[in-house]
Amino acid sequence: MAGRVQPVLAGVVTALVGFASSFTVVLAGLRAAGASDAQAASGLLALCVASGFVAAWLGWRYRIPMSAAWSTPGAALLVATGPPPGGWPVAVGAFLVSGVLIVAAGLFPPLGRAVAAIPKPVAGAMLAGVLLPLCTAPVRALVELPVVAGSVVVGWLLLHRFARRWAVPGALVVAVAAIALTAPPTGLTGAALIPSVTLTTPAWNASALVGLALPLFLVTMAAQNVPGMAVLVGYGYRPPFGAALRTTGLASLLAAPAGGHAVNLAAITAALAAGPDAHPDPERRWIASVTAGAGLAVLGLGAGVATTLVAVAPPILIEAVAGLALLGALATALASAVTDPATREAAVITFVVTASGVTLIGVGGAFWGLVAGCLMLLLFHRRRPATPDQPAAPDQPDAPDQPAAPDQPAAPDQPAAPDQPALTAPDRPAAPGQPALTAPDQPAAPGQPAAPGQAAAEAQGRSTRVS
Repeated sequence: MAGRVQPVLAGVVTALVGFASSFTVVLAGLRAAGASDAQAASGLLALCVASGFVAAWLGWRYRIPMSAAWSTPGAALLVATGPPPGGWPVAVGAFLVSGVLIVAAGLFPPLGRAVAAIPKPVAGAMLAGVLLPLCTAPVRALVELPVVAGSVVVGWLLLHRFARRWAVPGALVVAVAAIALTAPPTGLTGAALIPSVTLTTPAWNASALVGLALPLFLVTMAAQNVPGMAVLVGYGYRPPFGAALRTTGLASLLAAPAGGHAVNLAAITAALAAGPDAHPDPERRWIASVTAGAGLAVLGLGAGVATTLVAVAPPILIEAVAGLALLGALATALASAVTDPATREAAVITFVVTASGVTLIGVGGAFWGLVAGCLMLLLFHRRRPATPDQPAAPDQPDAPDQPAAPDQPAAPDQPAAPDQPALTAPDRPAAPGQPALTAPDQPAAPGQPAAPGQAAAEAQGRSTRVS
């Protein structure tokens, strides 16, 4: 009995943490894109049901704990971009196009490899620039609402120190209590216990396709789908990446007319269902992802109350809770952006242009930041051409008395396994003891020997039984 209860409880915790930690980000993003309160509640419901169905289906079908969620960085992108020209119907059209691109990435591996080929520092800097406006909200809230926002931040700090996974939900509870004490007595009277589905006829224009649909696709792939797969691989699973992309892309297409912006694999909460806390036996952890999917779909029924609560609260307070939820993602993105000194300037330019929020010819800053960063990388590449035949400078002679270290030979007898390609998160290295990961469907270079420290990991990966 205990073996059955443990993954179920892990799934319930995964659903609660996933919903409570970022639904405020989703509502803020949908409203920033032009949705009314009813349309935002419909979008949150659609995302909960679609994500829950994806998690339950993938977990049951493949017996792998493949958790699903909405795109939290994508919602932050909506906040940073604002309403597109044409308003909410055009935003819904951009959601549909982004879903089509995700399905295409699952059907055509070269498209997935093209996304993985975006330089990691540039992708991380673009994500950091998207997240920055929301992550500064707690500071602004402390100035505008010192007592209320101060209590939220203190609650977050205490839980972040002693119970980290509950830090954001705890901050949300404090915020709800503050709203209940300060909101008008009739503020929640008209809250609908069960939200209604509000469908929107999509519209399209070129600026929204370039400035919203394409960045939403890139952010969802780079910050959610690829890291989510890497978490599963790190725990010893071999998840079907193409099938996961096709399923999440179709779910995004179905949720878009109801207001859902993007469905994807979970990255932040993926370890809650895939780790050993879910069950000691890796072959039983899929139950946690199925339970999490069902729980998330049920939590979606409270989207109407959640939207009404957000509507009566001071906007800066809701943004502050959302910013606290995204601080970890911002730290990871910044670390990925500035780690390599050779690409640091290009990453900083990407970050600055994206965070500026500039709009040019109707296209938002995320796209222009990506363009600026890639152009800077090309410029630096041209300034540093490869010159193998160029003699050494007169004042820098070669050092003839420095032979290669004799105790570090290459490992010629340990080639990389040719038929076990996998994935890597753009800014998350493989865990110690796990096999190195490459881009989706991208095998190791022919003839390239494996690094000496990876032989044991590859042998362990071949001997580990995965579902």
